[in-house]
Formats: sequence, structure tokens, C-alpha cells
Amino acid sequence: MSNVETVDVVIAGMGPVGMMAGLMLSRKGHSVLIADKKPKPYTLPRAVAHDGEIARVLQNAGLVPDEMPEAIEPYDDMYIWVNANDEILLEVDWTGIDQSGWNNEYFYNQPNLEKYIDANMRANKSLEAVRGSSVKFIAQDSDGVDVELVDEASGVKRQVRAKYLLGADGANSEIRQSVDLSWKDLGFFYDWLVVDVIPGPTAKITHLAKQIADPARPTTVVPAGPNRRRWEFMLLEGESTEEITKPENIWKLLERFDLDPSNAEIERGVVYRFKSGWAEDWQKGRVFLLGDAAHTTPPFAGQGLCAGVRDAVNLSWKLDLVLDGKAREGILNTYSNERLQHAEGFIYFAMELGKIICITDPEAAAARDAAMKAELESGRKPEPPPAPRLGEGLHVGEAGGHLSWQGKVTTASHSEPIRFDDIFGAGALILANSTLASEVSDAEIAQLKNAGIAVVTFGENSNPLIDSFTDVEGTYANWFANEGLQAAFVRPDFYIFGVATNADEVKSLVTNFARKAELV
Repeated sequence: MSNVETVDVVIAGMGPVGMMAGLMLSRKGHSVLIADKKPKPYTLPRAVAHDGEIARVLQNAGLVPDEMPEAIEPYDDMYIWVNANDEILLEVDWTGIDQSGWNNEYFYNQPNLEKYIDANMRANKSLEAVRGSSVKFIAQDSDGVDVELVDEASGVKRQVRAKYLLGADGANSEIRQSVDLSWKDLGFFYDWLVVDVIPGPTAKITHLAKQIADPARPTTVVPAGPNRRRWEFMLLEGESTEEITKPENIWKLLERFDLDPSNAEIERGVVYRFKSGWAEDWQKGRVFLLGDAAHTTPPFAGQGLCAGVRDAVNLSWKLDLVLDGKAREGILNTYSNERLQHAEGFIYFAMELGKIICITDPEAAAARDAAMKAELESGRKPEPPPAPRLGEGLHVGEAGGHLSWQGKVTTASHSEPIRFDDIFGAGALILANSTLASEVSDAEIAQLKNAGIAVVTFGENSNPLIDSFTDVEGTYANWFANEGLQAAFVRPDFYIFGVATNADEVKSLVTNFARKAELV
């Protein structure tokens, strides 16, 4: 039919996850049509936190966190838990730089961040962004997906044929329902009032991220991006959404923190049900789910949006290879299982935190407080948050599927220290010395580079096809020494494909990647 438009990818949903996928794919030159049924961007904040890994994703998508000061601010302090008497129960060190080469934690204002993502996305000529139109899945076959864009105001329809359809249309995803992907509800939920505040100059507010484990009213207080703060108050039995969201009742809750209309502005107060669950498969043929369409997690670990962005980068680099004819479609079959198992780890962690935080029985809370204070006084450091491994897929060995390191480096052409990815890109086979390079043929080096994998060494190097760098801060030397490595193969989503301890294993890494990634 002559009136059917054709594109590489259609994306349903223009939240940050859908837009990040659109940005990454269109930056590679693929034709993308992204649409959202809402006529305008959502102007109020929702998610407020991301970690260093997501800062690295933003870095590689041309959205440097340091260059968005009105949207993102780094957090370089402790995260503390206190009881009803403001006695410290737990201290978690969020200071310093993490393995991704960025701060451990960031707080941001989502509408301002989305403006940056949206502008960068629309700057790519291969992308069309449409607001006020819903995406309807019609059918799919072995060559593509038929969808219909329906203008919400006029009812006008556009017929589109895409090679792939991405459903990033939220927890109530119409795409997920249309292709009949089942949902697993973990039956864990609590209702919380989320209050975003713009403090005035006279407001005296702690800068710390703070969890108040008060059985009378569990409460969270965190930064919410530049010049903003967030309070979250758990609803108690018998409280209604209608009553607690009245401005006078919100101000009553904020009185404890010396806030009133004279020194602060309430940007919004809304009740959310914190839920947990996931789609049991994130792919059906040429249709993929990502973000809240694929999984929901309570906010206690600050990982909800992070998980969605990880979905976007995992799927995008694989789609890029397939759309460019550099890999066969089988590589896409690794997406769902890799990401589902990884997301599960964070969901269960957030649920466990929620079970501790949401205690309202005074006796149970007293027992919890005593146990936590004893642990604190013992001097033992709290367990770090989980670093889950990707599910079975495109990686090998025990190290495969874990997050890699990024440090600052210099090269012959870059004398000032700069983050590794800014020179070499997001994927690399990193070799400890040039002796190992002899195990990789010129043809294999060319094939890897064609797949977005740089081949580099931080040792002596005589091979003109391999780039070398100086490990300015010892990031790579320490990583390799601590793990007993001679090489690390990093995928374009920053996860390790595999590692090697000798020349034969380097050769095996290259061969296995070409096979498992189904490179052409």
C-alpha cells in the first residue's frame, strides 16, 4: 500500500526511557518514529535519583551530567537512616567516584533532564517525534511490524511499517497488552504521598539524603535536583488520598521540618502506589518492552529509572548492529533474559528495604532500631547495594555480565586526562600489553571495530592497528591486578563480555564474541 510509511524503529512512549532509546538509535543514523499519546511533556518531577552507571550512559549519549547544572547535581555525602528520635541507625557512604568514572549518586529534576534528552533526540534528522498520538500494534511477521498512529485529538491515522517496535509506554503498557506478554505481580505495595518542594532562601533544610524510620509515619527526605527537595510520607491505615493531598494537610506534615508557606513552595503533592513486578518475557518477535512497561520497582533503592535506562542501552547497541547488517537477529534474543534477571536483583533489594522502612508497629520498630544501632556500634560497614549480574546471554566466564570500570586516560593525541569512553567509545577490548595483541589478527581487529569495539592497550604497543593509552589514575592497572587479568572485553553497554589471563584466552574471547554476537 502506497500510503504506508516505513521506518527502522517505532517507539511507543516519550518518557526518559523511550527518548533515550530514540536518541541512541538515531545518533547511529537509524530512522526512528517515537510517539506519545500525551500532547505535552509531563512538567512535574517523578524520579529523582540515578547512579554513576547512568551518568556514564548519559556521557556516551552526548548528555554530560556536568554540563546540565539546572537538571542534575552530584551527591557527595552520606545517606543516613534515623529513628523517630533522630538517632542514626545506618550510614551509607555515597561519596567519591564509582567504577563507571562518575559520582556514586546523582539527584535530578526529571522535567529539566527530559528537556535535554528531547532536544538532543530531535537534533537527529533521522528521528521524528510526535506528541498527542497513540501507537497501536496491528500485526507482525518475519520481516517487520505494522502499527497505526492515531492522533488523539482528530482521530487521524497513519499506517507505519517498522522493522522493530519498542514499547516504552509505562506500567499500563498498551503495547505489552497488545502482544499478550504476561505480567508477574509480586503483591508488594504501599501507598506514599510524594511531595516536591522548592525551598526559599530562609528555609533550613538538611542537604543529606535521609530515611526517617519512624513507625508513626515512615518518611523519606532527599534532594530532588538543583534547588529542590523531596519528602515522601507513607500513608497510614484509614488515610485517604483525597484528604492527605489537601494543601493544608501537606503543610501539617512539613511543619516537623520547619517548612511553611513563608519559606517554601509546594510544587506538587501526589499519592503513588509503590509496586513490584515484571513482564515474564520482554520480547515477542520484533516487539520489545523496556522501562516501566517491562518492570516496576518501589523507589527505596532509587533504581527504577536506572533500570529503564539500562534496558535502553542494552537493546539499542544490539539493534544498531542488526539494522546495520553487522550482526544477525539472534543477538536480539539475548536482551530479555539479560535484563530481566538483572532488574530482578534490584527489585528484590528495593522490596527488602521497603519491608524495613515501612514498619509501623512500635514494638517491631524498636526491635529493628536496636538491631541496627548494635550493628552500627560494632563498626562493621553496611553491606553494599547489589551489583547483579546480567542473566544468561552475550557474555562468558564468571566475570562476564558484570559492570566494567572507566578511568581517566591520556593518549598521544590527548595530553589532558579525559574519560576513557570519550576517546575510545563505549565498547573495548582492553589489553594489558602488546604481546597479547599478536593473538588478534588484523581481520579480527577490523571486525571488532566495525562492531563498535575498540582494541586498545595500556602497555607497550607496536601494532599500528591498536591504540594505546596512559592509565592516569591507575584505574585499569588496579582493576587488572585485583582480578588477576591480562585483558577485559567490554560491551558497548559497559558490561563485561569476558576477561582473559593469557594470550590463548584473548584469542578465545575474540572468537567467542564474534560467534555469540552472531557478527556477519
